Amino acid sequence: MSTLVKNILDVKGRSVVTTGSATSLGEAAKILSENRIGALVVVAPDGKIAGIFTERDVVNAVAKSGRESLDQPLAGLMTAKVYRCKEDSTVDELMELMTKRRFRHVPVEDKGKLSGIISIGDVVKSRIREIELETEQIKAYIAG
Repeated sequence: MSTLVKNILDVKGRSVVTTGSATSLGEAAKILSENRIGALVVVAPDGKIAGIFTERDVVNAVAKSGRESLDQPLAGLMTAKVYRCKEDSTVDELMELMTKRRFRHVPVEDKGKLSGIISIGDVVKSRIREIELETEQIKAYIAG
């Protein structure tokens, strides 16, 4: 049985770096760099997810508008159609979504509120833990 997203969040934590849609690309790039992360969840004043802004969005904006893009607000640069997962989503479901949509970050919602974010690195770590546990169980079965 595949691990649940909730289990990953219980291990890694539920902290998510967020910002508003008025934040400039330059400010957002600085936040990404300072926090050593690849994505910012953009939230509306009511706390609901309004979009996601990733390193890929930085590259696209600079390629399109050059230096002028640094002053542009995220509202026009972020991905507004955000695919989310739930805490009871499985890692297998998440891997399928990430692969199909080519996402590296997926926000997690619980009862309509942001409750975490899962990166492709989190998924890989989880799968490695699953495989290691399975290997240990097989070794114990063979030895027993």
